[in-house]
Amino acid sequence: MGRLSCEVVAVGTELLLGQIVDTNSSWIGEQLALAGVDSYYQTKVGDNPDRIKRVLEQALDRSDFVIVCGGLGPTQDDLTRDVIAEVMGAELVTDEGLVERISAIFGGRNHPMPSNNLRQALVPVGAEVLSVMPGTAPGLKAVIHGKTLYAVPGVPWEMKQMVFEDILPNIRAKAGITSIIRSKTLRTWGESESGLAEKLAGEIERLDREGGATIAFLASGIEGLKVRITVKGDSESEVESILNSEAEIVSSILGDEIIFSFDDQTIEAVILGLCRERNLTLGVAESLTGGLIGSRITSIPGSSDVFKGSIVAYSGDVKRTVLGVPDIPAVSQEAVEAMVAGACSVLHADIAAAVTGEAGPNPVEEEVGRVWMATSVGGVVQSNSVKWPFDRERIRQFTTITVLNTLRLRLEKET
Repeated sequence: MGRLSCEVVAVGTELLLGQIVDTNSSWIGEQLALAGVDSYYQTKVGDNPDRIKRVLEQALDRSDFVIVCGGLGPTQDDLTRDVIAEVMGAELVTDEGLVERISAIFGGRNHPMPSNNLRQALVPVGAEVLSVMPGTAPGLKAVIHGKTLYAVPGVPWEMKQMVFEDILPNIRAKAGITSIIRSKTLRTWGESESGLAEKLAGEIERLDREGGATIAFLASGIEGLKVRITVKGDSESEVESILNSEAEIVSSILGDEIIFSFDDQTIEAVILGLCRERNLTLGVAESLTGGLIGSRITSIPGSSDVFKGSIVAYSGDVKRTVLGVPDIPAVSQEAVEAMVAGACSVLHADIAAAVTGEAGPNPVEEEVGRVWMATSVGGVVQSNSVKWPFDRERIRQFTTITVLNTLRLRLEKET
């Protein structure tokens, strides 16, 4: 018997119209790969029963497993369960156990249950309800002509729990998969994707010849440029050993200046960790990023023990009156250095970062994309400038990760 494969079908007209980005299919695809399950097709289909039926029949014809995501809600356009019943040639019946579970969920929220939620208790005769049920929408499992179809809700947190705890173990068991696939993600900044690929070309060629691991790149904007090492083995200890060994090789090639995290940590988390190790407090002064730096830092739980705050000095008046910036061009070296010194002073912070620039689209004082960044460590201010050739949002994102990475390098070298 050849390797078994799984297809992913996402249901929802809003996916086709671009009103919602289909992150569910990409997540499921990633989990299937990590579980060692082949997946050759992903399909999106709108809320039309005939088209959903054709897509499901096609998927069942060419794949051994099918995961259908979406269309299990209580409204009239939630058609997945109805179409599954039609494909099975079975009628829908009310599962009284589900009625009780759904009613209990609403009771726990102190809300009366709308009558249309009873639609979610309908199950095709011959299908099973998945054991994991985080919300009001039950997942379904149906064996059709020897193929297994799973249906999960489109709500990401509900879907992920069902797939991870119920569906993936079931598929691996049916497919006879015992091997383990794990990945280790190194986050980098300061080098392009093509530059990383060039530096690692020799190692990638060696791995292609000898096996053991694979290396892939993923440009992720404000999250950094990720280098993902993936290993397949027979045990957790074997996989972990190969991953760590390969990460050391990649690190020796790229260097610590490029790699800011070996365990998929954000740059903000790394900065907070460095500050804790050195017993330092952190302040920020932002102009063109408009609070993005502070928002990223405060998204990390427990950041309050390090982070004193962010002064969003978007106007020249605020720069002058709050941060003590002289009456000079806002996008300049002198301005950003005054901003970072002001952040340390006003926020009583040990170290600080500051940014000012022109994100566009219409330039005010300088050309679009010109950014000045500054850091203050140990009372010493350093600054640099860059001109980004990007749109407004990417200018803000790239400025945020760049100034924080600059601060990281100074902390690692100077403290």
